[in-house]
Amino acid sequence: MMLRAEFTTEPFEGEGDPPAHALAARDCLLAAGLDPDFGPLGTAISGDREQLLPALAEVLDKALAAGANRITLQVTAEDDRV
Repeated sequence: MMLRAEFTTEPFEGEGDPPAHALAARDCLLAAGLDPDFGPLGTAISGDREQLLPALAEVLDKALAAGANRITLQVTAEDDRV
């Protein structure tokens, strides 16, 4: 099953370089072999369930460890059987 996830990490720090917690989240996805769409207001990623779910668990852990105080996550199943 394919999944699509979108998430934001907070606190937002305004203009300039992305905060450490956002970079840590992005780097987890890259390390898992995924290709995130990383932007100033959030990150989107699609992938196979078996690959994406463990990567998202790592994202939560690493982002919190890097200073995030809130992570908003939405996951949508993209059922290809329709």
